[in-house]
Amino acid sequence: MQKHIVIHGADPDQLDTWVKYSNGLCDSCHATCCTMPAEVRIRDLVRMGVVDEFDLETDPKQLAKRLQKQGIIEHFNFRHGLFTLARRANDDCSFLDTRTRRCTVYERRPDTCRDHPQKIGPRPGFCPYKQKRAAATPYKD
Repeated sequence: MQKHIVIHGADPDQLDTWVKYSNGLCDSCHATCCTMPAEVRIRDLVRMGVVDEFDLETDPKQLAKRLQKQGIIEHFNFRHGLFTLARRANDDCSFLDTRTRRCTVYERRPDTCRDHPQKIGPRPGFCPYKQKRAAATPYKD
């Protein structure tokens, strides 16, 4: 019988703590990958519903400036045409539900998120799994 060792506190910055990804792992995860910077393209932003098709004709620098003011992105890499999605002070993606730890735009999520961790990321095929904390239960006498 094969034993599985699960690390309950992988460190996103320490790739050797990451675990091999498997289907269903996200169901019990704290969404650690959603604390990592997510680079997206303008087509992703259209799919997410934060910009519309008309914005494809807008000067990318002007669009980036507007999206930064709106708190949607934190950075724009003009050379590569990549927008980095904004994160909260605790590094959570701004599209992550703080209560459920689930993506609020899951069906419209960017390609980066769709392809992680199977195809892309610092260690493709592995993820920074951290077990989701159990919900607090009220004390009973």
